[in-house]
Amino acid sequence: MGQTLSEPVTAKESSYCQNQMYRVGSSCMQGWRINMEDSHTHILSLPDDPTAAFFAVYDGHGGATVAQYAGKHLHKFVLKRPEYNENDIEMALKQGFLDIDYEMLHKEAWGEQMAGSTAVVVLVKDSKLYCANAGDSRAIACVNGELEVLSMDHKPNNESESKRIIEGGGWVEFNRVNGNLALSRALGDFVFKRSNKKPEEQIVTAYPDVETREIMKDWEFILLACDGIWDVMSNAEVLTFCRTRIGLGMQPEEICEELMNHCLAPDCQMGGLGGDNMTVVLVCLLHDKPYTELVARCASSSTPKPADTKTTEVDATAVNNSTEPKNDDCDMEPDPNETP
Repeated sequence: MGQTLSEPVTAKESSYCQNQMYRVGSSCMQGWRINMEDSHTHILSLPDDPTAAFFAVYDGHGGATVAQYAGKHLHKFVLKRPEYNENDIEMALKQGFLDIDYEMLHKEAWGEQMAGSTAVVVLVKDSKLYCANAGDSRAIACVNGELEVLSMDHKPNNESESKRIIEGGGWVEFNRVNGNLALSRALGDFVFKRSNKKPEEQIVTAYPDVETREIMKDWEFILLACDGIWDVMSNAEVLTFCRTRIGLGMQPEEICEELMNHCLAPDCQMGGLGGDNMTVVLVCLLHDKPYTELVARCASSSTPKPADTKTTEVDATAVNNSTEPKNDDCDMEPDPNETP
């Protein structure tokens, strides 16, 4: 769990943005942790591809440097890939994750740092949703009131993850990589990455899994969050929590704040549950209609059954890089000269 404060920091950094396709709200909260190490991004129209939207959550550990750098720059690495211009978005995402990891190791001189970060990304382009994930942050979607799972957690005790870790020269102890790291894929964490191994074969790899979905008119919203949320609530519980509140007319950023409050532990004796940093991005899909139509849709239909089993891919289109969460201008690309 790491060190905790005597009292949680419950102040929230929230923002929102909207166009004809999306109504996006986000919020983050330090909670019981000594420092805030998360970052997030929502960009409704990417500067280098105005037809695409980009949303992401980065959950840092061992420091905030990797999460902040990824929050400002990962989308740029994806769009610079030649595969992106060839419309192979899935491969552009996979290679973009590896490219930013290489850049941090060799250009930013972070090789000896213990810092790392999860990354869950949703890129939406031409009604196609691509969800790339490395680590245990997570994305889900609500489609006609039903759950769509967009990412799977990468944990050291997963059979395929454990196999790679052992073949890479590591081990799994207490469900942790080398008895230390509670997730098996991440940006950074260079102490677990050796020069004589391919990126995909590292003890801890930045290579993401990518899911793809077709976004249809019955897609209602997409939610991305760090494990501070998912450790406390299931996918189905989070979906019901958000959909019910959309139906009550609450704004997305207010729902994000309320979700974090709901997950926050009342004290620091909960075995780590509810004691982590928390970050939530809620992307409401408008389909060229006013937000009030989504509100009416969610209010009129029954809440989904708590079935946490359905897996589907998602198309997300909205981007706002809010490594600095107070910045509400989500159509602006972060300043490339700004240091993390």
